[in-house]
Order: sequence, then C-alpha cells, then structure tokens
Amino acid sequence: MPQPQPQPQPDAVPTDGRRPCPGSPDEGTRREEPQGVLKDFSSIPTAPRALPLIGHVVPLLRDPLAFLNSLPALGELVRIRLGPFAVVVICDPELTRRALLDDRVFDKGGPLYDRLREVIGDGVVSCRHQAHRRLRRLSQPAFHQARLPDYARAMTSCVQETTDSWSPGQVLDVPAEMMTTSSRIITATLFADTLPATAHGRLVDDVTTVVKSLYQRMFLIPPLDRLPTPGNRAHLAARARLHDTVGRIIAQRRADGADYGDLLSALVAAHDPEDDRPGMTGAEISDTVVSFVLAGIESTAATLSSALDLLARHPEVERGVHAEVDTVLGGAPATHADLPRLRRTERVITETLRLRPPGWFFTRAVTADTHLGGYALPAGTSVAYSPYLIHHRPDLYPDPEAFAPDRWAAPHPQPPRHAFLPFAAGARKCIGDSFSMTEATLALATIAARWRLEHMPTHRGRLAAAVTLELRDLHMKAHPRTAPPAPTERPTAGHV
Repeated sequence: MPQPQPQPQPDAVPTDGRRPCPGSPDEGTRREEPQGVLKDFSSIPTAPRALPLIGHVVPLLRDPLAFLNSLPALGELVRIRLGPFAVVVICDPELTRRALLDDRVFDKGGPLYDRLREVIGDGVVSCRHQAHRRLRRLSQPAFHQARLPDYARAMTSCVQETTDSWSPGQVLDVPAEMMTTSSRIITATLFADTLPATAHGRLVDDVTTVVKSLYQRMFLIPPLDRLPTPGNRAHLAARARLHDTVGRIIAQRRADGADYGDLLSALVAAHDPEDDRPGMTGAEISDTVVSFVLAGIESTAATLSSALDLLARHPEVERGVHAEVDTVLGGAPATHADLPRLRRTERVITETLRLRPPGWFFTRAVTADTHLGGYALPAGTSVAYSPYLIHHRPDLYPDPEAFAPDRWAAPHPQPPRHAFLPFAAGARKCIGDSFSMTEATLALATIAARWRLEHMPTHRGRLAAAVTLELRDLHMKAHPRTAPPAPTERPTAGHV
C-alpha cells in the first residue's frame, strides 16, 4: 500500500499540550516552550497593508499563496485580518504540529470551519473535540485496510470508464475530466453505484457550486451572507439539494438494512463498543457522508489535475512514470495488488501533495487560555495553519518550488514528519488518508499506462486558491500510448 513518506501517526497528547518535536535531534524527550514571561497577544506581529474594515481580504483573494509565503519573514506567529476577524497564522512547522496534536485546546473552528459547518454540519470531519472521539471510532471501520482492495476495484473501474471515453487527439478539459472521475469513484465507493445517473449529476453540480462559494463566504459577515444575491441564492439552493440527495439515500439504506460493501453500509452498521448507545444518528451519518462527498470529489480531482499538469511540464519525470507503468502494468489498468511496485507513481502523488496541497489553509479555535511560541493566546482566539506555507519553506525542502518526486526516495534526506501535512496530524488526521493515496496512485498509473497528455499552448492552466487549491483553464491533448505486453506474472490482491 503506497503511503506518502514520512507518515505521521495520531499521537496521544499530554493534557498540557506539550510534546517532543518529531524528527528533531531532541526527539524522545519532552520539548517545552520557554517558561519565562509570556509575551502579550497584542505583541504578535501583524501583516502589513491591512485595509480598514476588510483587513487582508484583497491579498487573500488576489494572490493568497504569495501572501502566505511572505508571512514567515515576520515571525513564527503572525496576525492577519479576514474582514472583521483577527486570525493568528502559525508559520513555524513545530508550532503547527503542536497545535494539531492538541485538538482539545486548538479545536475545529474559526472562520473557515464556521462556514464549513453550514454545509457539512457536525460530522467526523468538522465536529468539535467532545464529539470527535466517538464519531471517529464509529467511522474508522469504513476505512479499514481490509476494505481497500474492494474499493480499489471500484476506483480502477471508474478511471477506466473515463479514459475509455477519450479518443486520440481529443482536447480534454482536464479538471472537468478529473471531477467526473473522482465523483464516479466517490459514488461507487460510498453508495455502491446505487445513485441514479440524474441524481449523480445533480450531486456533482451542487458540490461544485458549494465549494466554489465557500472561500468567498468566509469573508462575509451577517447579514451580507443572507442577502438575496445570485451567489448567496445559488449557494443556499445547492446546499439544500445536496443534503436532500444524501438524506434520501441514507433513509433508503437504513430501511432495507442490506450491506452493499460500501462506505455508507459501514457507517450505517457501525456500533461503538465503548458505550451503550447505538451507532450514529441519521443526522451524524448525513453530516459525515456530506463531508466525505465534498472532500472526496474536490480534493482528488485537484490532486490528479495537478499531477497530470506537472508531469507534462517535466518530461523526464513523465518518462520515468511511463517506464514504471509499462513494466508493472503493460498497458493494463492498475490494481490494488500493483501498488507496492508503483513507487515512482506514488512519489509523484506525494510531491504533488507537497507542492500543491488541495487543502492549503485551515482555521482552528482556541478553547482555553494557552500559549504558543512564547505568546499568550486567550480563549476565543482564531488561529490558522497552512500546509502550503509549511511545504514551501526552503529550510525544510531544498528548492521548494521545484517539482522533484525523487526527493522522497533514498538516499535523499527526508524532511521531519511534522513538515508534511496534506492530511494534517494527530487525532484529527484525515480519516481517509490511505483511501486517498490509493485512489490517486491507481488513477494516475491507469491513465499513464494508456495516455500521454500534452499542454495546449493557450490553455496551460492557472492555479486558483479557493477552499481547495485547484487548476482552472487546463486543456490538454490526449495521445494514446503503445505499451509492451502485460507482465506474465502480475500479483493478485492476496499477495499484497
């Protein structure tokens, strides 16, 4: 099973929030912040060029990635303003990981999660600390390693369905094609293909509408977010339809009681051995499913679009991937059993997640008076962290703007595990990290086995930062590849 390296694991966190810094020379000993006089919250440096009323909204909308990368020069913690909201951005990787590991004090919240909860409710992804442990236990069986081979068969089939529709010389809208592919995969693995075609199309449209409007809504204050503008109306209507679609599917599934071998069946059947209550309520299942739908469609599509774009921009890396898939697959679709031999393809996905992490900016809410980096943080403070910012620090990644998948292979020195955060860390680490890596690796290998994609001169794509970091206006021409015969001895799933 391919996994990005290094692989952070959920850790038990002392109640005081202090822990050793993994990957550092003093790992294995408790590393505490200085115990001198804490600096006051007001002394945290503030990013320049804030405007009255709107704060740093202009750079965050115009060029948020460059704005984020400018912050570490100001300090380990930097204050910015999202409209009326003051947010402390954590620019240091060790402090970022410390906050992620102490999910009791640095809880899911802040401007982003306040908006996300309007869409995904209080499922396992967005719920607060006190509800998370139970929902995590109930959701975890759906992502058990034993289920991945079955999910992988559905993933490969969906990728084949997409690539079988391509023709030689066809100009592809790559982000749209990858959205189609990832939506097929999430409906196949979540709903076992029980979603009618019309409902599937509506689901994808509603997810796209909701996700594209969430980032802008983060800057709106009441009552601006409730005015009957075209954008607000479209967002609210799509949100309502999304929950209606998911709610009807869940109601049908709970009524028939059948096990379809999909993620939804596992959620419906989940039972918590640590308490006497039954499994998830209907509302908890619905919120969790909507979370998986949004994350599963948008994030995977963004990752695959970027991977295909980056391969075409780096022919030597592309040739290496083609050589690997030709040797391992011989033109056949990738299977779960092939994953241990698709290391180069896996490294391409890992490097894509470093260079262009789909989840690039997250917020948290401080629930009790605490301190971080020598500063006092009062309860109620909103903090933010950015995988993109951490992944682009030159002190952690040599030549951080370069696409270099082999930086993840020996003998290259590996960055400390707290420096790679596409799936977060600690108890709130993404529950579907293995699922996502399996999906992206299988999809990229299956595409590369049959097709080479070439940029169109006038539509080379532009990177846009919304709720996810995604490519837009990327059109590529599809060229069929001729691969050698399939290997005579390919492992079966039982050999993994």
